[in-house]
Amino acid sequence: MEHVVAARGLEKSYGRLKALDGVDLAIAPGSISGLIGPNGAGKTTTLKALLGLIDVRGELAVAGRDPRAARHRLMEEVCFIADVGILPGWMTSRQLLDHVEAVHFRFDRGRAEKLLATTDIPANKRIRALSKGMVTQLHLSVVMAIDASLLVLDEPTLGLDIMYRKTFYDRLLNDYYDGRRTIVISTHQVEEIEHLLTHLLFIDKGKIVLDQSLQEMAEQYVEVAVAPDERERALALQPIHQRELLGQLVCLYDGVAKPQLEALGETRTPAVADLFVAKLAGAKNAQARTRNEGGET
Repeated sequence: MEHVVAARGLEKSYGRLKALDGVDLAIAPGSISGLIGPNGAGKTTTLKALLGLIDVRGELAVAGRDPRAARHRLMEEVCFIADVGILPGWMTSRQLLDHVEAVHFRFDRGRAEKLLATTDIPANKRIRALSKGMVTQLHLSVVMAIDASLLVLDEPTLGLDIMYRKTFYDRLLNDYYDGRRTIVISTHQVEEIEHLLTHLLFIDKGKIVLDQSLQEMAEQYVEVAVAPDERERALALQPIHQRELLGQLVCLYDGVAKPQLEALGETRTPAVADLFVAKLAGAKNAQARTRNEGGET
């Protein structure tokens, strides 16, 4: 399978709001893709479309199937975590394992029990009585025991403290990801997942504004902490974004030769969060210019 997710021209509107506006996606097997955007950008709508939870216009295939027509079969290949707190509170953790074992033929109960043995979660305590951190561990232990080809995570650590957020992602990378499975993570907490990702997808106002591997990103974009006497030359090269950091000018460039930039100061690969801010700021500036030009007579 060339792509686990292949989408072209996805559109979804809620009244006058265009939640998805021509979204194209091509997610390769074995990748860990970060779907990154501000609140209201279209992240959750995109993931719901991939899971067949909403109807959308456009071409769409997930794990070789159209989720709008074959959602039941698709769920044999896909695991989804919308929020680690969404588990049936009236069940005990043992009852939860009984239930998942009964409904999902790819669930490995022995693996789930082995993972839970490393936690302090009691088998006979109701889920509603567990801390949110324990619910996180329980949910992840169940998911990691399902042999799915695609794992979709929508803001999975929202509301968790930093210790449990780190534990969640460490276990995801060390105990679940094997280079064969594909993971799509939607979040606006970019810094927490940057070290996990192999691919970036930036979305804003229902449009994909960047679709690139981490390797491609590192080759195309360069950030420079500009030496004080090189400010004029640095700005003349037209950075796509600039900011002051502790009194020093920091510029981000797109497609400028690295040897040329090394003469200006210290160069580095930009952080994903900094590139995200730059791309969204650039998109907003372009929209403002278009509106101004359209208003001219």
